[in-house]
Amino acid sequence: MDATPIIEVIDLVKQYPGRTALDRLNFVVGPGEVVGFLGPNGAGKSTTMRILSGFLPATRGTARVAGYDVFHEAEEVRRRIGYMPENNPLHLDMRVREYLKFRARLKGLGWRRRRQRIDAVLNQCGLTEVQNRIIGQLSKGFRQRVGLADAFVHEPDLIILDEPTIGLDPHQIRAVRALIKELGRKHTVFLSTHILSEVEMTCSRVIIIHQGRILAADTTDNLERQLALDGQVIAEVAASAESVAEAFRDFPDLEALDVTVIDDDFVRAAFTPRNGHDLRALIYDQVVQRGWKLRELTRSRHSLEDIFVHLTKNRKEER
Repeated sequence: MDATPIIEVIDLVKQYPGRTALDRLNFVVGPGEVVGFLGPNGAGKSTTMRILSGFLPATRGTARVAGYDVFHEAEEVRRRIGYMPENNPLHLDMRVREYLKFRARLKGLGWRRRRQRIDAVLNQCGLTEVQNRIIGQLSKGFRQRVGLADAFVHEPDLIILDEPTIGLDPHQIRAVRALIKELGRKHTVFLSTHILSEVEMTCSRVIIIHQGRILAADTTDNLERQLALDGQVIAEVAASAESVAEAFRDFPDLEALDVTVIDDDFVRAAFTPRNGHDLRALIYDQVVQRGWKLRELTRSRHSLEDIFVHLTKNRKEER
């Protein structure tokens, strides 16, 4: 298999007078990945995407798409990219099919291939019924679908989506999210957003950027495991608070234990592990050995929001 990365960014810097938008970015995206590019507004997400798409020059550094240099082989890069910017620049006076035909011609598709691909993307994006409608008369959700259809009508190696669900209602967001997942089966997708749940539901990996720097690049599961050092295990058992405290007083790998009475029969015990150990099996064995009833045994999980807050808080404290 071809091991060439679809995106390769090395020491990428973008400076404006009095401000550094990107500060030595380094990351790689492999073939077939759906990667979320996560960060708050102003973090540098759109700047990175515009550089990768050839719309904006970098101050220095290297960026490659499918092995081609963004700055020196721009034409080859554009052939391999489908890009939907945050503010989707559609021709609102054109009909949907007419617009896609126009865009496919610009992207170099011959008439036979053009017709095949337009039929395919209309069907894939749920646009067949509105293909003869004027774009300006469509809802925001349908316009986003037209932008997505435009982005992959030429079957690019890489699809770049900048805030693809911004301004949509919940039903429209679900439809666009499902379409992005489907695209990820055949294409590499690089998805920018500041909506944390968007990444959790659509992406296999996340890159977190803050103030122009990469804070983390990993799967959400791995990031969660890294943050699990202070994750608690919660147990609700039918026993007295004193007996629970006594049973776990010298428990291995236990940093702290907090026990509270929640009703006449049960107490709630919060176990804080040492060095991120998962204590559930040991707690269960101890409860069974003592003949206590157990109605809850859970380990707290960190959301992507927790991970993001944790990482950005640490970066602020370092400065």
